[in-house]
Amino acid sequence: MPFSSLGLIPPLLRAVSEKSYTAPTAIQSAAIPAILRGEDVLGLAQTGSGKTAAFALPLLQLLQQAPNEKPKPVRIVILAPTRELAAQTGASLRAYAQHLPQQPKIAIVFGGVSINPQMLHLRGGADIVVATPGRLLDLIDHNAVNISRASTLVLDEADRLLDLGFAEEIKRILALLPAQRQNLFFSATFPPAVDALAAALLQQPLRIEVEATDAGKPDIAQTAIAVDEGRRTQLLRHLIQQQQWSRVMVFVATKYAAGHVADKLRRNGIHAEAFHGELSQGKRTQVLADFKAARLQVLVATDVAARGIDIAQLPAVVNYDLPRSVSDYTHRIGRTGRAGQSGAAVSFYSAATEAHLRLIENRLQLKLPREQVPGFEPAEKQQAMTEEAAALATEQLNGGIKGKRKSKKDKLREAAAKSGDGTPPQ
Repeated sequence: MPFSSLGLIPPLLRAVSEKSYTAPTAIQSAAIPAILRGEDVLGLAQTGSGKTAAFALPLLQLLQQAPNEKPKPVRIVILAPTRELAAQTGASLRAYAQHLPQQPKIAIVFGGVSINPQMLHLRGGADIVVATPGRLLDLIDHNAVNISRASTLVLDEADRLLDLGFAEEIKRILALLPAQRQNLFFSATFPPAVDALAAALLQQPLRIEVEATDAGKPDIAQTAIAVDEGRRTQLLRHLIQQQQWSRVMVFVATKYAAGHVADKLRRNGIHAEAFHGELSQGKRTQVLADFKAARLQVLVATDVAARGIDIAQLPAVVNYDLPRSVSDYTHRIGRTGRAGQSGAAVSFYSAATEAHLRLIENRLQLKLPREQVPGFEPAEKQQAMTEEAAALATEQLNGGIKGKRKSKKDKLREAAAKSGDGTPPQ
């Protein structure tokens, strides 16, 4: 089926051709006609399946039919959970729109940088705003943008945006949008609780769930390697040299671990940099640009890099620390094996973390081949799980696999309980 059969106008077909898209993916074939008809869509498809084009192309076409007003009212609001995904989505929209007779004004806004240039850019309005939720609310509070006339809301990586971390921000944004609007929610994963919430927000949505067929699945060789926690960095260096990975993305649990592992690699002659949410936006942009251009061999990252970062021909991903949740595993390994390329995804596990690995496997209905690398065989022995330990591990996975340190919220709850009045200390 060619793109021309989906009802797209010639300027968009030209842009698609220049991007070397030969035929629409399954999610694009199903979503584009539905969006052009004005339907709400809940799209679930694997990472790297072309979800951005699935909503960007039809929305750009619908925008051509809107009257040309000044100042421009915001007609389309696209929300993304990370700065990198917002920037990437905005760049895709601009590439698809380059041949349109009415050039849309696209504003890409996110935190971590000065708000003033973004406020200046929004003078005169914008047709499309691509934003992280917090920065969008900041701009609304500064009267720099008004979304009360938006006709379409898109949640990109909707599972992340609808979880507890963004709940209050999304609630505030929804209250500012018109009640009558088109809603488009796209993601690679939808946990049951998030799925139920999304269904409550959508108006008789068309649910598009693209099953990953053997032919359509990314070509990713997944393995799990047993290693004692204290020898993971040595093993990582060994694999980089043995496998001759030109580039590798290494996922860790904390910003401290990102800096620590990157520093150890650099001291051993491997060009590595840390990537996490506490870096300045300028540093994040520079590190990512260096990695994409292969000026950097290893990117040691927290889960801020698990979504929305498209690295062409990335050979491998390593889970130095196991992910907090099943969906994070899916998004992490989806950084490799993109656009028809093959890739490798390696997960390190120890005696203390094998239970978490087994639970992730159970939820994803897969069984990772277990390996040991000569010279790095673990000294610690895996203990059989008690029923109590298994129940605890399952509970942790339901809410995300947590580290050993208590979170700030946990500490506040404990302090409130000790105070006897249920009120956290100020």
